[in-house]
Amino acid sequence: MTPVKRLNKRTEKAQETRRRIIQAATDLFVGDGYGATNLQDVADQAGVAVQTIYFVFGNKRALLKELVDVTIAGDSEPIATMDRPWFTEAVAAPTAEELLARYVPGSSAVLERVSPIMRVLEAAVANDPEVSTLWPQDQDMRYVVQRAAAEALVTKPGAREDLTADEAADLLYAILSPELYLLLVRNRSWSHDTWVHWATTTLTTQLCV
Repeated sequence: MTPVKRLNKRTEKAQETRRRIIQAATDLFVGDGYGATNLQDVADQAGVAVQTIYFVFGNKRALLKELVDVTIAGDSEPIATMDRPWFTEAVAAPTAEELLARYVPGSSAVLERVSPIMRVLEAAVANDPEVSTLWPQDQDMRYVVQRAAAEALVTKPGAREDLTADEAADLLYAILSPELYLLLVRNRSWSHDTWVHWATTTLTTQLCV
């Protein structure tokens, strides 16, 4: 076997181990709670030694951060949200209405993935305030993404003539928020498809002529 093949197999095995640990942590954090779950529990469910988790992630906080980041992205690839196909295809749409028709489902897919771990994250911050410092404190990355979409939208045919990027960004930020998604989907039992239709219609009414 060549060194390259050995390296590829080793890399694949490491990636699979990482995926198993993240999935085990997700299941346990959601099912039992962040505070009630220790790394030995995660190791047992993932079928690895607890030392492996310390080696790969460092500690429980870092594991939670990786879990959240992977959940938002949908995979473990190091690709920023604004470089992902769903985003780039949306902002490249020829009209404002088409941008929203592509952008809202893409954003909503992120909300759907994130919704099960929102309570986990809230409880983790309450249990361990240092968890909140794992993400940048000087910049709201969710707003940064919505602002980029808004700046593209206001240049498209079909956008309201009086629409500013500030107003568009604020409306995207508010309506496509995890808080509102959870309020309607989790608390009021809307289906995900109903949410997407409502959010698309609402934003189109507010932002387009």
